[in-house]
Amino acid sequence: MTPHVTIIGAGLGGLTLARVLHVHGIPATVYEAEPSPSARAQGGMLDIHDHSGQPALRAAGLLDEFRGLVLEGRQATRVLDRDGTVLLDQPDDGTGGRPEVQRGELRRILLDSLPDGTVRWGRKASGVRGLGGGRHEVILADGTTVVTSLLVGADGAWSRVRPLLSDAVPEYVGRSFVETYLFDADIRHPAGAKAVGGGSLFALARGKGIQAHRESGGTLHTYVALSEPLDWFAGVDFTDSAAATTRIAQEFDGWAPELTALITDSDTTPVLRTLHALPVEHRWERVPGVTLLGDAAHLSAPNGEGANLAMYDGAELGKAIAEHPEDVETALTAYELALFPRSATAAAEGAHLHELLFGDNAPHGLIDMLTGQEETS
Repeated sequence: MTPHVTIIGAGLGGLTLARVLHVHGIPATVYEAEPSPSARAQGGMLDIHDHSGQPALRAAGLLDEFRGLVLEGRQATRVLDRDGTVLLDQPDDGTGGRPEVQRGELRRILLDSLPDGTVRWGRKASGVRGLGGGRHEVILADGTTVVTSLLVGADGAWSRVRPLLSDAVPEYVGRSFVETYLFDADIRHPAGAKAVGGGSLFALARGKGIQAHRESGGTLHTYVALSEPLDWFAGVDFTDSAAATTRIAQEFDGWAPELTALITDSDTTPVLRTLHALPVEHRWERVPGVTLLGDAAHLSAPNGEGANLAMYDGAELGKAIAEHPEDVETALTAYELALFPRSATAAAEGAHLHELLFGDNAPHGLIDMLTGQEETS
């Protein structure tokens, strides 16, 4: 009997799973806490990799739609010293395997590809419990319940489904990002726009950095990284935009004004993003009728892989279910057998990237990686 798949979370991974299942004629329902597709901004740019995100979109039958979203030139990369000196300037020559799109646009094409009613908005999962025999009950915040024989936790870092499988809890990595935006930057913030260039900017030092990306419409999206304990950030009043940006910018005293202006000139209230991760080797014993994908399965510090891996997980899980529609346990076993080493490798690579970005040799470790000169042991 073909299962009806219950997916918790309408992020990119959950939606990719729902779409691949739909392609294979397998019904699914996605329960999402947000009240509507437009309830909040969906984040910034994503580089969709030719070895993970793009194969997932191919499996979903959406590769052409994806290509229509690509923002040309955004794979350009610049590394600046703290005084504004350009240390590396790599143009986007069109040959890279990581074309850039807006996350919200990518989510939209996935949503548009699903039958009406697939996603149930405003239906937050407040808890789950096993009923035996591979069946589970999802308790929704409105008091209603859903019973399913195949449950997938695609519900991110603080997954409600994960405790069915694992006692692991994400831990703070010792670093946080503060997000700012500058709009219409070429006209209103020309110095910052020039510093960022056409794609990505990295201005790095040990334990800190200013990373920015040119999005659509002249928007500059900045992630300010600081390696400080949570108590330090608790001492910053993020409800007072001017005070918060001034305090964060103080950590970059003496840096070039075109770099610190990416913080102090923000057109939005700065947003704190604390970074957490699951253990690199996170895995679990097979529990009938339930599995995880994306950050619910392998949360790590941001490294450019998270969205790609979530989509790839979703596509691989969807294909496994389609290959074994009468035997869910065989499908889940095959999926997890490939998932665990794949996600462990990505998590280890992500930790290494953060060392290049914010370690003792920043920014030169990153430059060596980008230019193919990084030493390998």
